[in-house]
Amino acid sequence: MSNILYITANPFNETTSYSMAVGREFIDSYKQLHPEDNIVHLDLYEAEIPYLDRDVFNGWEKLKAGTPFEKLSHTERLKTGRLAELGGQFLLADKYVFVNPMWNFSIPAVMKTYIDAVTVSGKTFKYTKEGSVGLLKGKKAFHIQSSGDIYSYGSEAKNEMSNRYLEVMMNFFEVSSFESIIIEGHQRFPEKAEEIKAKAIIQAKEAAADF
Repeated sequence: MSNILYITANPFNETTSYSMAVGREFIDSYKQLHPEDNIVHLDLYEAEIPYLDRDVFNGWEKLKAGTPFEKLSHTERLKTGRLAELGGQFLLADKYVFVNPMWNFSIPAVMKTYIDAVTVSGKTFKYTKEGSVGLLKGKKAFHIQSSGDIYSYGSEAKNEMSNRYLEVMMNFFEVSSFESIIIEGHQRFPEKAEEIKAKAIIQAKEAAADF
């Protein structure tokens, strides 16, 4: 049995969002093919994701120095405790499915906040004399992203920093596999929007079988 963490960063649902619609097809197809696996949906717009702020860093420094958790301030306990929960959930998963739109060439801010939350030395990577080493070997990741224009190739490809960012981070963690489905161009070519969506759904169902 595998643990799947289905991570969505979209304020809209499957009826209005292309990425969410394709993500739902992917995860439903996966569930049918792997009924024994455990799937957890983490909606980043509904979850509490603390920023890495002064309270967090102060709390971490106190814990590192040996201060008992209960001796931290109330705010430090809330934030560091929640980050520990998110990190534990992330580490427990065997496979990750990320779903988001591309906004302003990058991922939504809440997704960046989440990636910051789980990028923890000693958990998802470690420092060595030879450089940083990822600690998530053997895990797999899949990314489903939508964008109104085309950024996977052509003149705008240089501006794509969303799928590229997640791939860089998964490589940093040494996640063994990273694949993606990019749904793009449906606003640039509105007459082809349904065709673009339908093609992505077919890709999602096929990819779920191999994930």
